[in-house]
Amino acid sequence: MYVYNNKDLLNIFRVRSSDTAWKLFPLILVVGVYTGIIIWVEVSYLHLSEQSSIKNIPVMHSLLGFAISMLLVFRTNTAYDRWWEGRKLWGALVNNSRNLAIKLNAMLEPDDDESRLFFRKSIPLFAGTLRRHLQLDSTKYSLDDVDHPELGDIDAHKHLPNQVASKMFNKVNRLYKSGQITGDQLIVLNAELQSFSDICGACERIKNTPIPYSYSAFIKKFIFMYVATLPFGFALSMGYLAIPVVAFIFYVLASLEIVAEEIEDPFGFDDNDLPMQKIADNIKKHVAELI
Repeated sequence: MYVYNNKDLLNIFRVRSSDTAWKLFPLILVVGVYTGIIIWVEVSYLHLSEQSSIKNIPVMHSLLGFAISMLLVFRTNTAYDRWWEGRKLWGALVNNSRNLAIKLNAMLEPDDDESRLFFRKSIPLFAGTLRRHLQLDSTKYSLDDVDHPELGDIDAHKHLPNQVASKMFNKVNRLYKSGQITGDQLIVLNAELQSFSDICGACERIKNTPIPYSYSAFIKKFIFMYVATLPFGFALSMGYLAIPVVAFIFYVLASLEIVAEEIEDPFGFDDNDLPMQKIADNIKKHVAELI
């Protein structure tokens, strides 16, 4: 995730590889050339601007511009809601991991090194496996840094976050059966343990439920048709000045769609996706301090 100072006005002059201008630059050139050809044909051969009835063509673009702006506003808002919901879920994972570590530190005996080591490893392990699960990493999860034998039988071909959460709940249940924690303490710990699966399921819902294809495809087709017909209207009133105008309009509309596509899946590898690795590292650090 790219961190920046939003109060620095010089940000508008900084260009990054993830900027939409770089991604759209070839298409912007194509739109400029396309617009120039249409204007050249109009100025050299057609002379449609001399006909009064043709001059009403830009009115259509004014009406359609309002419709496309409303669609893009809804599109970007929907995408940002998904991004922000993902951030809230990972924020809840941080808080619940801390709360679980605080409670376990108070409930476990000071000399119970075996149980303390288990939770010191397993709580951050859940965040790490959830990150890999959401990023669909096909490689097997490495457990080389986990020393506790009870975590060594995790099957990398199955749902990794579920296995880690199950290991933690089984461990707490054994502590209860052995009398190391009371029934009331088990109930107190249950909320944090259950929250791990709830957070995982909510993140999966965001990951596995994209914006409906028909809606996304319609916006792209609308933008294409809108930009493709712009030169016919602007050529009549602006001449060759329409080339940068049409190119800039295409840049704005297409950039909004690209930004929405990028942030609607907050669990990927793009610059604007959530810093899940950093969050997982913070969880590991904080849990180690608490237990």
